[in-house]
Amino acid sequence: MLLKSEIETAYLLQQAKLQNKEIVINRDSANLVDIKSGAVQIVSGIRRCGKSTLLRGLMKNYRKTAFLNFEDPRIFGFRVSDFPKLDEIIPKNTEAYFFDEIQNVPQWELYVRQLHDDGKKVFITGSNASMLSRDLGTRLTGRYLNTELFPFSYTEYLRYNKEKKSEISYQNYLTKGGFPEFLVSENPEILQNLLKDIVYRDIAVRYGIRNANTLVNITLFLLSNIGKETSFNSLKKAFEVGSANSISDYLSWLEDAYLLFFLQKFSWSAKSRQISPKKVYAIDNGLAKANTLSFTSDYGRLLENQVFIYLRTAGKTLYYFREVKECDFVVFNQNKCIAAIQVCYELTTDNKDREINGLAAAMDFFSLKKGYIVTLSQQDSFHFNEKEIVCVPAHVFFSEDIFQV
Repeated sequence: MLLKSEIETAYLLQQAKLQNKEIVINRDSANLVDIKSGAVQIVSGIRRCGKSTLLRGLMKNYRKTAFLNFEDPRIFGFRVSDFPKLDEIIPKNTEAYFFDEIQNVPQWELYVRQLHDDGKKVFITGSNASMLSRDLGTRLTGRYLNTELFPFSYTEYLRYNKEKKSEISYQNYLTKGGFPEFLVSENPEILQNLLKDIVYRDIAVRYGIRNANTLVNITLFLLSNIGKETSFNSLKKAFEVGSANSISDYLSWLEDAYLLFFLQKFSWSAKSRQISPKKVYAIDNGLAKANTLSFTSDYGRLLENQVFIYLRTAGKTLYYFREVKECDFVVFNQNKCIAAIQVCYELTTDNKDREINGLAAAMDFFSLKKGYIVTLSQQDSFHFNEKEIVCVPAHVFFSEDIFQV
């Protein structure tokens, strides 16, 4: 339990600090937050990706606002019983409430429900999507909307650096990634500390993992194997974890924290998709490079990772495809495949048959007339087995709506 004076001090200092902060760039995701809706608005995403900055931008739509970051050490130990004190501090004419990382407070959803029932606009951020949805689902079923925020996209990176799209600017983005704080100093310790915070504080402590070092080693191993297949059993054996169920929990928590993502192999059978090996991808190339040694010059895997993240942010269902031959990504809209995409840093005499045949196999399987190969700089278009294949340079693919995803 906290004293009212302690909460008030933190609240007033945070409000004052907000006045001195500038909005660096407008985020694309800000347009997805429906400020006219009466629903509680959630902005979820990995730590340090700019959620608080996005909230500050949204606050400009209201005259009277209240903001509180629940990770402020001055209010550590804030409980649900402390919310009435917060109500006494916040002016009664406040139109909209903005709460950062409120999921740290047990039963926080009770207070949010109260504000919602009183007709207040409520915006909250969190770095654990499933926890936010689960907690709100018990009290506000159907009365909240979630918007995901990721590190800078390529177009946001260009706006931030005031650059134009080009092969050179994309190569920089390919290796640096899009975490705003890292782009200021390019100090890898920022991304190394971020990884530690997520694995130790957000996962190991929260879920009571006794051997946190094993979780760290699994995380680093997966970051070193971006674009490669993995399975519960293979990780269980490699790291001598007691059960495959424990591995399943670890991977689920890593994904809930937006650190890693696991792509299923396509099958019409849900059971087959579940048991097949999954490919692993990371939230950000800069974070992966800062925490592993495997990406020093493997630009092909970096490019594949960014294509995955780009497609993931579009909100469509993705799989990798393999029926003898393999295609990196097939994109679905509901139950219909709308695109097949192969990723190849550079098409050469040695690899072009493999890449084209894999793409063509997916196109045949799903009856697609056009397929795409994303490369670093090659631009081309040709027909193969009466189907059109388009080679798209990465800086074009990530900055233009090549196809409707």
